Amino acid sequence: MLDAAVKALTQMLSPAFRAVLLKSVGVALILIVIIGIAVQRLLVWLASYGTDWAESMLGTSAHTPLAILAWIVSIAVSLGILVGSIFLMPAVTALVGTFFVDDIALEVERAYYPADPVGNPPPPLRAVLEGARTALFSVLVYLVAVPFLLVGGLGVVIFFLATAYLLGREYFELAAMRHQSVADAKRLRKIRSGTVFVAGMFIAAFVSIPIVNLAAPLFAMAFMVHMYKRMSNDRRGITEQR
Repeated sequence: MLDAAVKALTQMLSPAFRAVLLKSVGVALILIVIIGIAVQRLLVWLASYGTDWAESMLGTSAHTPLAILAWIVSIAVSLGILVGSIFLMPAVTALVGTFFVDDIALEVERAYYPADPVGNPPPPLRAVLEGARTALFSVLVYLVAVPFLLVGGLGVVIFFLATAYLLGREYFELAAMRHQSVADAKRLRKIRSGTVFVAGMFIAAFVSIPIVNLAAPLFAMAFMVHMYKRMSNDRRGITEQR
């Protein structure tokens, strides 16, 4: 597993991966900015509307205190969105990664497994649906984890383990779907769920590093291609022994 992680990290420096990285980072940043601006505008509008409503109820004498309160709320909202974007990064990378998984997997297979048959990309709609589902689950889990951040860092543990499970599952299945049916890929993931979860911890550790986590889709997919190949070779060896 460590060897697979090292190979994935090493290949990220190759020209082919750098090109995919630029596209992936660009899409991820655009999504984060769009989501952040939309949420910030919505919350500021709600604060402004609430201020006007409160002033109409309390009278013009409350204008200055309410204006100060609205200003404080706006700053708090902006800071909250900045922090929230960090927590949302795994969800965004899960969605963005689905657009580039085939390019990444193809480069890994060509570089490290030239003698093996090249995998077929999963149907685009299936890949996008897998990424969207994982992203939604991620957001839900992170919302549950946030209140526990105040309980001795328990929220950080929940955040890490949830990321390991969700992203590990997604990227392994996407790697397996290049060589198996959807049903068979999911079945293999369930059979090797323990290994996939531990492998997901490598991805979760990568995702937890700010800025670096923008490259998470590249590392995760390359890493899981290596993991799938090893599991396939193990199963092939067991079959031949029988």
